[in-house]
Amino acid sequence: MLAALAFVLNLIVQPCYALTGNWWMAILLFTLITKVILLPLSLWCQKNSIVMVQLMPELNRIKIKHYGDRETIGEEQAALNKRMHYHPLLSLVPLAVQVLILFGLVDVIHGITDYGAPGTEILGMVPVTNGGISWIMPFAAGISAVIMGFAQNRINPLQREQSTAEKNMTNGLSIALSLFLGFFVATGMAFYWVISNLSSIAIQALCNIIIKPRKYIDYQALNESRDELNALNNLGKRNRKWYQRDPLAPREKADYKRFFNTVNKHLVFYSEGSGFYKYFQGAIEWLLANSTLPIHYITSDPNDQIFELAKKHPRILPYYIGERRLITLMMKMDADMVVTTLGDLDVYYIKRSYIRKDIEYVYMFHHMTSTSITSHKEEYMNYDTLLCVSKEQIEEQKNFEKVYASEGVRHKNLVPTGYDLLDREIAAYQQRQQSKAVKNRSLKPIVLIGPSWQPDNICDSCIDDLISNLLGHGWRVIVRPHPEYLKRFRPRWDAILERWAHVPEDELYFERDFSSNDTITNSDVLITDWSSVAFEFAFSTKKPCIFINTAPKLNNPNYQEFSPHPSDITLRDKVGTSFDPKDLSGVADEVRDMLDNPDRWSAKITQLVEDNIFNLGHGGQAAGEYILTSLLAKQHARQSAKAASPAQAAAEKGGDEDVA
Repeated sequence: MLAALAFVLNLIVQPCYALTGNWWMAILLFTLITKVILLPLSLWCQKNSIVMVQLMPELNRIKIKHYGDRETIGEEQAALNKRMHYHPLLSLVPLAVQVLILFGLVDVIHGITDYGAPGTEILGMVPVTNGGISWIMPFAAGISAVIMGFAQNRINPLQREQSTAEKNMTNGLSIALSLFLGFFVATGMAFYWVISNLSSIAIQALCNIIIKPRKYIDYQALNESRDELNALNNLGKRNRKWYQRDPLAPREKADYKRFFNTVNKHLVFYSEGSGFYKYFQGAIEWLLANSTLPIHYITSDPNDQIFELAKKHPRILPYYIGERRLITLMMKMDADMVVTTLGDLDVYYIKRSYIRKDIEYVYMFHHMTSTSITSHKEEYMNYDTLLCVSKEQIEEQKNFEKVYASEGVRHKNLVPTGYDLLDREIAAYQQRQQSKAVKNRSLKPIVLIGPSWQPDNICDSCIDDLISNLLGHGWRVIVRPHPEYLKRFRPRWDAILERWAHVPEDELYFERDFSSNDTITNSDVLITDWSSVAFEFAFSTKKPCIFINTAPKLNNPNYQEFSPHPSDITLRDKVGTSFDPKDLSGVADEVRDMLDNPDRWSAKITQLVEDNIFNLGHGGQAAGEYILTSLLAKQHARQSAKAASPAQAAAEKGGDEDVA
């Protein structure tokens, strides 16, 4: 076959020599002719490359949705390739053709040089054997591969969208192959390879003219999906050199193993960070006091306060699991109940368990207001139980299930539990008030700025103007950013700190610890935009707030379908006053009026709290009682099943003790 291929190639080379009278020019002309002959194949590969880039946004979102589940990603990708008529192996066809031409060209070159015709001496030299001037060819081959790689990274529609690692691998293989040919084959063949590399750039440019990638590819969607996937891939990454091992990796691995070594777990809490413990605190403390239940507590914060609390309470079993490993852990979850404040369960990369379908997933609210305007449509959709704070939350979720019944919305157990954090804040505020009466208060009044993190929030729109208006009045101003703002926009926050670093901390303080809500309790006036912290402050202290009317936090544009009058909007005028972010000149006067007349709003806010919040003073108990009651019911059902199946009873030995 190779002899036949060499015969065909020679039919092209010989006329090229007859035309030019020079073997080097003949090889150059031969290379260009073969590129033109193979142009239809190049256009075919161009179409295939464009199809691959077209499906990249959808493929990236598949990887996001099923992150960590390689089997499902593979199945979805195969179905996507089939639907889009993409053939992954087509990209190898040009390389296969080039290899065939190389093999055929070996006999052609030897046929030219073996008889020692004049002008063929260098043409047949092999650098590693003959040396001399032939050593120039390996360097020429390597440089041509570098130039081709540099160009292809910019003009090849598929290669330009590859990751840096993929580009480096592609270019590295090309350079290695070119150097190999330059060292170990005759210079005539290596010369062909050099011309082939360089002419590939022109062929790719021609393909881009004939089939324009921008005509078929949505680059905006591609960039957006890539940014989402990169953000997911960067979860849990820390600032360290690429060669440095994560110092937390051994601890995480040990905790992961320890978690799964305990079978038949009853209750698992998941916390995104130390600051989230305050939402679980009341329920956990009640369970510790009223049951013998082991409490498995997973956190993605290696410095979570739960590790210190566990030293005092041996029944709290804490585990540090980073955000990336958490994805796998949740897929393999084995417990009777999982309690969390995490939104969008089973929507993005945090999934319900793949191995156990009877887990009760319980959502514990970290705010007291609406479930509509500031929450995504899917935020609570895949939970089994919502521990509701207010009447509004229950009514909204009932309406939600009615409106979206046709979409297969999961029917949820809506439990009126209340809000333990509010109970503790009220108690802390009352204790502080008693302390003030004893000490006759000599401290400066505290004005707290507590913005949210949505676009155009206070920190991004008017923080400097607001601080300027508040300083110099004898108050201490505290800025408490939303934790998500620090997580997403740390450079912006650092810039704010730098601009105000010259102001003493007793006048202006920037809070960095969110594990406690003491700052909220201890403040005299709160200024916010659309943060739910406003209602924590107003409901616990019975003091009004100042709202800056930035662009509203609208995570669900269709909220009116099931909640026409969300409390995030309606309560603003009931618990405070509002200002335009472009005109804050009257803010200081309003703060002064609130400080001078603290009781003006008290009765109205007190009535709002009593009318809307469940189980005032007993929110933690109500949540704990529900959790325990539900687990006891599951235990009773399991014991009944054990009695009917001794084999199942034997299989379940070695896990948590019974709920009591």
